[in-house]
Amino acid sequence: MRVFIDQMIRQELAKTLRDHGHDVIRASEIGLERADDAVILDVACREGRVLLTLDGHFGNWAVLPLNRHPGVVRLKVHPPTVSAIESLLISFLAKHRQAEFENRLVILSLKRARWIKTSTDGK
Repeated sequence: MRVFIDQMIRQELAKTLRDHGHDVIRASEIGLERADDAVILDVACREGRVLLTLDGHFGNWAVLPLNRHPGVVRLKVHPPTVSAIESLLISFLAKHRQAEFENRLVILSLKRARWIKTSTDGK
């Protein structure tokens, strides 16, 4: 899967995802360690990558509207340690194809994955 990891997620997770066969770019690897959320989303969209984030602004339509995008997975893990995120995310990604995430916000926690359709154009 092609993924884009925002600046809130540590580099160890990128390595683990790569070790599991995912094509990963981290925001900080391309000079976006202090980028605004809208910029992060724009780059993920242009690159055709599912965005992985801990940021609660993703899903708050008043702050950051989502319409057409390759997918956003907002991780709700407390505390957000690398091992806690890895154990949740690796198995979740293995169960899904990239196309399933298109125009969906997934709020992923230890208890469940909530899939929210964000596009209103029928896709």
